[in-house]
Amino acid sequence: MAEPTLISAIQMNSTAVVADNLATAGRLLAEAAAAGAVLAALPENFAIMGARDTDKLAHAEPFGRGPIQDWLAGTAQRLKLWIVAGTVPVAVDGDPSRVWAASLVFDAGGGQRARYDKIHLFDVDVPSAGGERYRESRTIAHGAPDGFAVVDTPAGRLGLSVCYDLRFPELYRQLAAMGAEILCVPAAFTARTGEAHWEILLRARAIENQCYVIAPGETGSHAGGRQTWGHSMIVGPWGERLACREDGEGLATAAVDRAALQALRAGFPNLSQRRIGV
Repeated sequence: MAEPTLISAIQMNSTAVVADNLATAGRLLAEAAAAGAVLAALPENFAIMGARDTDKLAHAEPFGRGPIQDWLAGTAQRLKLWIVAGTVPVAVDGDPSRVWAASLVFDAGGGQRARYDKIHLFDVDVPSAGGERYRESRTIAHGAPDGFAVVDTPAGRLGLSVCYDLRFPELYRQLAAMGAEILCVPAAFTARTGEAHWEILLRARAIENQCYVIAPGETGSHAGGRQTWGHSMIVGPWGERLACREDGEGLATAAVDRAALQALRAGFPNLSQRRIGV
């Protein structure tokens, strides 16, 4: 079994200006690579957080090419780093009013290895004094209900998800059944929901699936007044918080120990003891 490997969750305060966001992401990815990480994950909406939900439509790219995807491929190759691109606005053929919220994985040679389109969209009214209201489905297309994505990386077998997916444990059970050892949850959790539920849900998904969880998030104030929670973190398969970047831009970096993970699963075999849904 391989030696423990470092992974980094990157926390950003993304703006409405794509070029500025890519410059920030590039700097933080370089810091992750310099720290020895073999894989780094960017947050949801890392390339653009506009004042309006429709702002991202102007930056929609065909799958496989475009300024954001080309930049990601080039950066991964230059840094020799696996990159999980939180979400990229990928064009929906025949529907210019929506994009796919696509989480893309690039290997250390710049090759695109996996794609996951966000399944669960944040169409909610958040209980708060400000009356926050979100309707992602107006500008984002639902990913296919069976559109699960798991990919082998140098840090382990990685299962993909995005933000609001975190509230749907059946998705993560499917990823675990597909062999996931690490669950990736790039997010832009609101400050209200993040304070109440973010860490609890991340630790629950780690514990019940006996997986590491890497959860890069957006933080602070954004164009249009949206407030995001931050607290990007890496959680171990026992539910322990291994690293956390609470506020501001930066990294949360921790080691993935696959040998220890397999030993835990062998001695505490709840994944193989399921009696329901098997």
